[in-house]
Amino acid sequence: MSEPVKTSLSLKHLRALGSQYRGIALVAIWAVLLLAPYWMPPLGGYTALGTRVLVLGLAAMSVNFLLGFTGVLSFGHAAYFGLGAYGAGFALKFLAPSTPLSILCGMLLGGVIGAVLGALIVRRRGVYFAMVTIAFGQVFYYIAFQWSSVTGGDDGLRGFSRQPLDFGLFTIDILSNSNAFYYFVLFCFAIAVGVMGFILRSPLGRTMIAIRENERRARFLGIPVERHIWIAFTLSCFFIGFAGALYALVNNFADPRGLHYSQSGDFVMMAVMGGMRTFWGPLLGAAVFVVLQDYLSSVTINWMSFVGLLFVLVVLFFPRGLLGFIGTKREQ
Repeated sequence: MSEPVKTSLSLKHLRALGSQYRGIALVAIWAVLLLAPYWMPPLGGYTALGTRVLVLGLAAMSVNFLLGFTGVLSFGHAAYFGLGAYGAGFALKFLAPSTPLSILCGMLLGGVIGAVLGALIVRRRGVYFAMVTIAFGQVFYYIAFQWSSVTGGDDGLRGFSRQPLDFGLFTIDILSNSNAFYYFVLFCFAIAVGVMGFILRSPLGRTMIAIRENERRARFLGIPVERHIWIAFTLSCFFIGFAGALYALVNNFADPRGLHYSQSGDFVMMAVMGGMRTFWGPLLGAAVFVVLQDYLSSVTINWMSFVGLLFVLVVLFFPRGLLGFIGTKREQ
């Protein structure tokens, strides 16, 4: 057999093995998420902790949609996360006691405002883009902080709560049943990551990756770079607004701290820690961050120092993130 034919067969074999490993990993991820309410309590966890991991993991994946797959860093994405939370709270408090409607309103509020602001900043690059996103994010933070008659100010928006899901023939109580609420959030999470994965595998997603790898070459090929970055930014805002709406339902509460740039830093930290150029890496980063926060905050008030130290160690020794490191070891 000639050398080119052997090479072709070996490449096909490697691709087949890669697809098999990815399929097994995907099944394992969903099995862990589906069974979380049953394996977490024996390990000292609780279902509400798993719910927070899903919501913050979705927020980190939304940031990574822009950072990891388009190569654009936003330090103001917490603004759209917080707007999603306030949109859900306002809908439940003033429009109608409907959980699906509140999620839709939160997602639309975060996404539409993100689309408008994205059109203004899409021509900026690098640190200038990051600084402008921080500036716009802080504008919304101070509006929420100062406009206490509407937002509740520093005390936050209260007086609303998630409502049971009424399907006519039966009702699912997600208000008091933590397991039912977890599976509701997991269902919403699955829809969001399914749409996200579909987009990344589409021609739009491939174009985003091309812009990340070499923006100048993409521009020479005739790709309207600014338009695609704006689309990626807008979609990312819709996803994180969706996560913010779910977060408001987790806490039955929305406050200005959800819009602060430090919250954006947490999302970026989760994405980088887990692996910002991988699809599932931010979820792993969110799980590590949330679990460490939950445990260390009960031990010391300086818990963020330990999380920061772990982040530095990951950046120094695992530059591709925890999931990227695991993938590299598997390939070896």
